[in-house]
Amino acid sequence: MRLPCDVDWNAIERLEVIGIDEIALKKGHRDFVVVVSAYINETLHVIGLLGDRTKASVQEFFLSIPKRLRNTVQSVCSDLYQGFIGAAKAVFGKRIHICADRFHVAKLYRNGLENLRKSEWKRLCHILSKEERKSFKNVHWLLRQRRADLNADERRMLNRLFRYSPKLQEAYEACESLTAIYESRLSKGQGKRKLRGWMERVTNRKLSCFDSFLGTLNTHFEEVTNYFIGRHTSGFVEGLNNKIKVIKRRCDGITNLGHLYQRVFLDLNGYDRFGVDTL
Repeated sequence: MRLPCDVDWNAIERLEVIGIDEIALKKGHRDFVVVVSAYINETLHVIGLLGDRTKASVQEFFLSIPKRLRNTVQSVCSDLYQGFIGAAKAVFGKRIHICADRFHVAKLYRNGLENLRKSEWKRLCHILSKEERKSFKNVHWLLRQRRADLNADERRMLNRLFRYSPKLQEAYEACESLTAIYESRLSKGQGKRKLRGWMERVTNRKLSCFDSFLGTLNTHFEEVTNYFIGRHTSGFVEGLNNKIKVIKRRCDGITNLGHLYQRVFLDLNGYDRFGVDTL
């Protein structure tokens, strides 16, 4: 069974939402490959595998999409990597929404909480007894969960920790409130007002653990708040990337992009390695 290494654009009628992300072909996060995907007729398709993640390469790929299809694109979902965002802006302009994935954003503000937890725990290790420290075993896992998902004993443990570290409680509650904003059904205008209010509160409370995140939020405010328009995320991209990583492990040594594309095509369309339909 011979498979083409290029996308058959003639078979595609519309490209409404495009997702873009990267994976490493080799261990140690080396030799990045960019995966561009889209839902076409309610089926997930890989429409591009790029050999590097530079803005120029991504922009060249976007320009290779026929104009009739480029005109149907409504959103591009991406993480906050400037190469992806810059390429999308250069090709599609202001006509489309470039949407920063909410889960990448959540990872950034939760990193601020995690960094504060580490510094606070170092401080507490000097003032707590050995028995008291043991009583907080695995408390870091609790800080990564929403309070509503904790049981009574876990909530009590968190409350005891917060008595020793009020600043950690403030940061935890700030993360909770930001997650609540994301989960609310808001328009983009409402989302902007809520986020600006959150940023002001964090700044006034001098929660410096979020300084880096606040800088990112200011830089990419439009991309972040575009989420509230269609509530698009890169979840489908991440799911696809996980499948590709499994394929790489099963087919050790695939570094040729053409062969990798063919392997992904076979797996997504229900064929085994010999081209036999398994559905």
